[in-house]
Amino acid sequence: MSGLAIVGAQWGDEGKGKIVDYLAAEASVVVRYAGGNNAGHTVVVDDKTVRLHLVPSGILYPNVTCVIGNGVVLDPEVLADELDRLAGQGVDTSRLRISDRAHLLMPYHRDLDRLEEEARGEHRLGTTGRGVGPAYVDKAARDGIRTADLADPEGLRRRLEAVVPRKSALLQKLYGHPGYTVDEMYDYCMRHAERLLPLLVDAGRLVQEALAEGRKVLFEGAQGIMLDVDHGTYPYVTASWPTAGGIAPGVGVGPGCVGNVAGVVKAYTTRVGFGPFPTELTDEVGDLIRERGVEYGTTTGRPRRCGWLDLVQLRYAVRVSGIRQIVLTKLDVLSGLDPVRIAVGYEIDGRRVDTFPASLAELSRARPIYEDYPGWTEDLSGVTEPDELPAAARAYIRRIEELAGVPVVRVSVGPGRAQTLATGPLLW
Repeated sequence: MSGLAIVGAQWGDEGKGKIVDYLAAEASVVVRYAGGNNAGHTVVVDDKTVRLHLVPSGILYPNVTCVIGNGVVLDPEVLADELDRLAGQGVDTSRLRISDRAHLLMPYHRDLDRLEEEARGEHRLGTTGRGVGPAYVDKAARDGIRTADLADPEGLRRRLEAVVPRKSALLQKLYGHPGYTVDEMYDYCMRHAERLLPLLVDAGRLVQEALAEGRKVLFEGAQGIMLDVDHGTYPYVTASWPTAGGIAPGVGVGPGCVGNVAGVVKAYTTRVGFGPFPTELTDEVGDLIRERGVEYGTTTGRPRRCGWLDLVQLRYAVRVSGIRQIVLTKLDVLSGLDPVRIAVGYEIDGRRVDTFPASLAELSRARPIYEDYPGWTEDLSGVTEPDELPAAARAYIRRIEELAGVPVVRVSVGPGRAQTLATGPLLW
């Protein structure tokens, strides 16, 4: 099977959008399998910046079919705005398809997300407030509205009659919100049905047929493995499955359809929101990395917390997502820093720990054990071949490979497509 999964191997924001766009030149299909518009991918092509939230990053290629899988919760308003914006930038979106099993993110999900986060007070999780978590809650509770429901107006109304009064009661009685009527939500759905219905497909069948014909498929992850609802730093996680394990349920294909998994890794580490972060830098070095790396959220604009590369965390990500190769991004950001540091273990309560703990209490007490390496001063943005990299940068890459146990096959030294170096054979 020619299916390659691109997953974030840290806490998200690793540059997956750029890498999917870069690799989509070889693909026939790009399919997004999880998350919602709480994720954002930024792609730079010919000095034009394209920001994507729901549409897969392969949309910039004229011959690539882009698919939003059933594992995505779809906000129809956000999608409509995104399609209009892309059209305004001259991007053809006619090749976009949407799973007829995807769940809709409704207005009451956005309200519940915001109000529940406010109610948490000092225990808040740092959500984006986009409604993604409550939409997944409804999916699991069998209260969701699916895209397929839009094709059956009478059935849709019955579904809304079963769900909306309870959601409104919750909003009204717990949070003092006016709530919604069934008619309001029915009109909302039907207003978007005209645009969504022509795009609906059996996504699993489309992808399976492409693979059976020998065409290449990219599975595009959202967020990062450390935000996975099962394997991340719970409860400071997203509500879905960013690991490669989320592909089978999120698309409707068997796990054998994923031939290889590539983990996208920053040359340092960032995370957004709350939760333990062992290698976080709260000094001028962290500030420098943030500004030089433009570490602000594509979706929210929030500043990202920055720290040194954490190989304890990365080894864990390699294991839980079956990563066989690494794409290293933003190596150029580290130019001028000396030394550059890699956390190779933790000290917790006086003992050395080399595995990533499940307990957030333990993780919050973890102190990184660093190895230091010589830095480099050269500007890497114009490097076009791996052997043009400074010797210190090449040594840094080799040490990452040794510690992670998998090869670094691509290195990004800037936001553009051409600023991607092939350092080894990519396994598709």
